[in-house]
Amino acid sequence: MAIRVLVVNDTQDLLDMFRLLLEDEGYEVCLSSFPLVKASEVEPFHPDIIILDLIFGDEKTGWQMLQMLKMQPSTARIPVVVCTAAIDATREMEGYLVAKNIQVVYKPFDIDELLRALTSALHSRTVTDVKGDYPET
Repeated sequence: MAIRVLVVNDTQDLLDMFRLLLEDEGYEVCLSSFPLVKASEVEPFHPDIIILDLIFGDEKTGWQMLQMLKMQPSTARIPVVVCTAAIDATREMEGYLVAKNIQVVYKPFDIDELLRALTSALHSRTVTDVKGDYPET
């Protein structure tokens, strides 16, 4: 069974690129062009991992989605790869991101870098699941 990736980004060209790239790598891809604000909006996708932009238009609604994901028990253990051009704002939150085991890839990104971040995030989830030792949320 393929790993299901939910990609959340407000740029259609990027969503299309993510779909092609990830499907070529054997992932099952779900797309959303707007941030999901409730866990109940994420759960129907049943994602194994989420690729999330942080800035939608001029709003930091991706940050709000990330915080919601990590606060809700039903979504807290889903690995997240942040893929963003908001370098300065993201570096300011680096401590939070590291503590939550969130991978970061800055745009423009190298495809291999993105794939390594996905593999690393999925591996971290598998290791914590096997150990039964989950990071606090």
